[in-house]
Amino acid sequence: MRKILIMVMLAFGTFAAYAQDTKQYEDKMKGLETQYQSLIATYKTIKSKDKSAITADDNKKLEEIEAKAGELDSLQKVYTLEIVRNFKNTTFPAKYVAEAVYSFSFDEMKEVCDSTSGYYNEKEMAPVKKIWAALQLRQPGLMFHELTMVDLNGKAIKLSDYAGKGKYVLVDFWASWCGPCRMEMPNVVEAYKKFRAKGFEVIGVSFDQKKESWASAVKSLGMEWPQMSDLKGWQCAAAKTYGIMSIPSNVLLDPQGKIIEIDLRGEHLQKVLAEIYK
Repeated sequence: MRKILIMVMLAFGTFAAYAQDTKQYEDKMKGLETQYQSLIATYKTIKSKDKSAITADDNKKLEEIEAKAGELDSLQKVYTLEIVRNFKNTTFPAKYVAEAVYSFSFDEMKEVCDSTSGYYNEKEMAPVKKIWAALQLRQPGLMFHELTMVDLNGKAIKLSDYAGKGKYVLVDFWASWCGPCRMEMPNVVEAYKKFRAKGFEVIGVSFDQKKESWASAVKSLGMEWPQMSDLKGWQCAAAKTYGIMSIPSNVLLDPQGKIIEIDLRGEHLQKVLAEIYK
């Protein structure tokens, strides 16, 4: 009887410690969510104004909101990876992995989608597994997949017209209707202007359905590189071929046409190219 009592006490102690540890992370995640909701509320309030009523202070506030949201995204990923590593053999990480799935790099996705983990078969992981399967279609180390579409003049072109021809090529998946794509585009334009003379090329692959919208965005955003599309939106060949489930997205090809990086954005894109062309 005494032995049984000791075993129960030990088991209870382990459970209590586990519950205490998970609560710490639950509280952290709830804190992030509270901050997110506050940012969203402020953002919506400003955006609900007539354009003529939005002041310089409002625009500054919107920039601050975007920066803060980025910080919260980074923290969410950090906490989620800690949860995965600390509670790998439990079901606890599942919902947090699902919530942070779009912030993971390829290697991080490989880690969180470990089939030997205790949470891998939880229902929350179903969409994560689909994203992981799609991501592997453009994993670094693979050769580029061919795409045949038309350019803005209606001329049929192939990705192989540019890829594997001795230049580093960024295949940029975007659309005129995609807000995050338009926000990221000045960064791509800057990279193109900075490294084009050194042999850098960009190929835009549009997920548009209307040629007029596509052409207008190319002009207004200053996209001077080759463009291609089949004007089928999310049903386009690029989505299936490269497993694209969200945009903006991209793959960087080496001079032989091998994928060496994926989803390069912001400062990271500039750093990678600077290292290549140093």
